[in-house]
Amino acid sequence: MFEEKIAALNSAENIPSAGKRTYTVNEIQDILGVGKNAAYAAVKSGEFQVVKIGGSIRISKKSFDAWLDGLQGSD
Repeated sequence: MFEEKIAALNSAENIPSAGKRTYTVNEIQDILGVGKNAAYAAVKSGEFQVVKIGGSIRISKKSFDAWLDGLQGSD
């Protein structure tokens, strides 16, 4: 389920030539299938790398995907 959502976000039409390196909070919300508050709580948890640029939050794709893979392995 998560893999399909990630694959859709990373499809060729969504990736600039350099490749997608970050997610938005809304994308994290969609990937995890959670509400806005839960998505922001996950971002604030410190479990993956986050960059704040002005009023925007960007989540490192690499660190988020590694975190998510770790969660799936613990089932």
